[in-house]
Amino acid sequence: MAKGGSDYFGLDWIVSLILCIIPFTSWICGIITRIQDGKILAAIIRIFFGFNIIWILDIIFMILNKKIFRLL
Repeated sequence: MAKGGSDYFGLDWIVSLILCIIPFTSWICGIITRIQDGKILAAIIRIFFGFNIIWILDIIFMILNKKIFRLL
């Protein structure tokens, strides 16, 4: 994933938004991107809370800020 680029593996914003809206892909992509960023604790938190609170925050942040929610 390019630093400073779009989220979810450097994909365009619209593709990242579509992946973010789908719960399962948002959960998987979120875990993978956190591990790539070296944020293991954030990946573990996404494993346990990814389908509820963090998923909603991802959608809100992706629409408003064009970036997914960065925890830790």
